[in-house]
Amino acid sequence: MNKLPKAKVKAILDVLAGIYPDAHCELNFANPFQLLIATILSAQATDKKVNLVTARLFAKYQTPQDFLTLTQTELEMEIKEIGLYRNKAKNILATCQDLVEKHHGEVPRDIPTLTTLPGVGRKTANVVAANAFGIPALAVDTHAFRVANRLGLAQADKVEQAEEQLTALIPRELWIKAHHWLIWHGRRICDARRPKCQECPLASHCGYARS
Repeated sequence: MNKLPKAKVKAILDVLAGIYPDAHCELNFANPFQLLIATILSAQATDKKVNLVTARLFAKYQTPQDFLTLTQTELEMEIKEIGLYRNKAKNILATCQDLVEKHHGEVPRDIPTLTTLPGVGRKTANVVAANAFGIPALAVDTHAFRVANRLGLAQADKVEQAEEQLTALIPRELWIKAHHWLIWHGRRICDARRPKCQECPLASHCGYARS
């Protein structure tokens, strides 16, 4: 279990809050269903690319029932610019089928039920719960995982371990904000291959920067 002192955790979070006061989900969505579909599409894809595809997609298909008018091949053609599009098309249609048959066409609000949907793992469920419903959750994507480990907020080999450690360290009321802060820092400064350590306001707190 991570033993980082509370004072250091608070100092790191305070810096992140100061750098990214407006941090938010960068996927475009108008309702929980759109966020669910966009998040499924976002695996191993940039939010910018997903937003380009969903702008066109959501203009034509607004509900699970709308998506179910498509064959898998037709949906694949709609999202083919995105990586893993065949598997994602299959999962999206299966998820839409579940939403219609088991949930009256509505997106479930709780994380355990969300994770029963095809193609919806823990991270996707956390993103939807937090950003669509305001339910405290801390989704760990590749950026949050990298930044948390570099800063010492997590000492994890797997994203599930990182989530467990982060939610133990960070106050529950900050989980959603901290999720966005970590992602934004990973995208803007703490790059995987070429982190901008010399201009990072967290360098003094970061073992990676000092190594």
